[in-house]
Amino acid sequence: MQNVLIIVNAPAYGSERMLSALRLATAITGQENETVDLRLFMMSDAVTVGLPGQPTADAGGGLQQMLEGLVRYGAQIRLCWTCAQARGIVDLALIPGVTVGTLSELAEWTLAADKVITY
Repeated sequence: MQNVLIIVNAPAYGSERMLSALRLATAITGQENETVDLRLFMMSDAVTVGLPGQPTADAGGGLQQMLEGLVRYGAQIRLCWTCAQARGIVDLALIPGVTVGTLSELAEWTLAADKVITY
C-alpha cells in the first residue's frame, strides 16, 4: 500500500490548481492495481473548498461532489486550522467527512507519506 499526501494551497475557484488536485486524487482512487492511503491537506485559500453548498458539476462546479467521492473512498481531508481561522470559517459547517486539522498533523502525514504532491 502506498501512502499519498496531496497538499493544496490554491483557492477553490479562480484557478485550475484545485480542480487539478481533486482530479488527480479522484484518479488515484480509481486505480485497481494498488491500494492507496490518500490524504489531502488544504492550506491558505484552499480551505474554502470544505464549505458545503457549492455548485454541482452540471451548474459549472463539482468540487464538493469530488470531495464527497473522495470521502466515500476513505480519503482523509483536512483544512488547516490557522488558515480556516484567518478566513473566519473554522466554526462553520463543513462538507461531511472534511475536518479541520493542524500543522502538527500535516507534519506527521508528510513524514509518513511515500509521495507528497503540492498544488
